[in-house]
Amino acid sequence: MDTFRFAQPDMLYLLLLVPVLVVIWILGNRRRRLARERFGDEALLRRLSPDYSPARMAVKFFIRLLAFIMAVLIIARPQFGSRLEEVRREGVEVVIALDVSNSMLAADIIPSRLERAKQAITQLVDQLREDRIGLILFAGDAYTQIPVTNDYLSAKMFLSAAGPDAVSKQGTAIGAAIDLGMRSFTPESDRSRALIIITDGEDHEENAVDKAREASQKGIVIHTIGIGSPDGSPIPVRTGGRIDYLKDNQGNTVVSKLNEKGLQEIASVTGGRYVRASTTSIGLNEIFNDIGRMKKSEINAMMYTEYNEQFLIPAALLFILLVADLLLADRKNNLLRRIGLIGKETKER
Repeated sequence: MDTFRFAQPDMLYLLLLVPVLVVIWILGNRRRRLARERFGDEALLRRLSPDYSPARMAVKFFIRLLAFIMAVLIIARPQFGSRLEEVRREGVEVVIALDVSNSMLAADIIPSRLERAKQAITQLVDQLREDRIGLILFAGDAYTQIPVTNDYLSAKMFLSAAGPDAVSKQGTAIGAAIDLGMRSFTPESDRSRALIIITDGEDHEENAVDKAREASQKGIVIHTIGIGSPDGSPIPVRTGGRIDYLKDNQGNTVVSKLNEKGLQEIASVTGGRYVRASTTSIGLNEIFNDIGRMKKSEINAMMYTEYNEQFLIPAALLFILLVADLLLADRKNNLLRRIGLIGKETKER
């Protein structure tokens, strides 16, 4: 079966302008209506400007809006894969374990620990060429978000949905993330494998170092990224449309602090690197450089090697919409109006 993709998926962000344009048009239309009401009686205005047609203006707007959508789809370059082949590459398997516990919502890293980490992972995925990547989400337990794959587009898509709501159990179980990470790699002893853990380090299970030693015995290198500040930050929670801060059973505001010592030890026992993140740099580039120096292994993957452009359909629809916009006037058709007047005059006689 052919696979569908957009060669320039970032262009689809332009579609975010669609609701903005709709809101602007609605507000503008309301402003025009109020201006007409202030000017005089609506029946009199219709007689003074018989060609004025709000319905036609609305139709023209939505025609132009659809034309804009078609133009965005064209520049995003829709494609269908036409040839599936087994491709041999040399690369490293990388699994990223992302902490999505509530403490990752703290804003000591702007805009938040979690959002900044997701931005950095997206940038890392954009740099991958021959490597395979998997994504694990963890809080009180660990879950596979996407298995190890070379489908970078899907990896970014699943990453965008990552958040505290994606897991059913809260907490921070780094050991569970390492355990699942070890089972996520392809079971081949000679393959280079790296596990990247991004967390604030508040481990509630305290078995992470033992799991790291077990991973080291299997040849897995663990890199850790500490995201947050040692001084800590309150955890925002949204209640009833307003933002409050998480409190403990005594009513005190919970402050989430970065635990660097535990993350440093996890990385150390596997020969990995610990990096402390900041608002300007998460540290993935340094780790990516270390991964680039690891021994490359041959990776066989089934991939579409040829893609056919599929822009003709949206281009044809765009052309039809533009022609319709040219033919449809803002005001009523004079010929039809005259026919209506003739009929009215005949009836009065």
